[in-house]
Amino acid sequence: MRKIISTNQAPAAIGPYSQAVVSPPFVYTSGQIPLDPSTGALVPGGIEAETDQVLKNLKAVLEAAGSSLSRVIKTTVFLRDMNEFAAMNTIYARYFSSEPPARSTVQAVLPKGASVEIEAVARMD
Repeated sequence: MRKIISTNQAPAAIGPYSQAVVSPPFVYTSGQIPLDPSTGALVPGGIEAETDQVLKNLKAVLEAAGSSLSRVIKTTVFLRDMNEFAAMNTIYARYFSSEPPARSTVQAVLPKGASVEIEAVARMD
């Protein structure tokens, strides 16, 4: 079984991909960048504000799929600049304060000039 997930509570896909795909018992999200879902624009305020928006978007996609941040098993964080790791990590820790998921972090060139992008794999049950 494979189910495509789409929610207006997170930014629409900006290419030929889905916000998430459910293949029980897992949900696989596409990378979320710091776009405001109501305007489609990057949020202002630097890496902290961008990380907060990314995680809000990720939360919305997971909830639309019937999962949640508390069920995330693995994330991959993409940073434009690894020098911003500590600032990103401070915000990230607020969302994953108890039993955080496994994580990889890599430096990358990101869409729309974003500073951060995060994707996740989560359980449905």
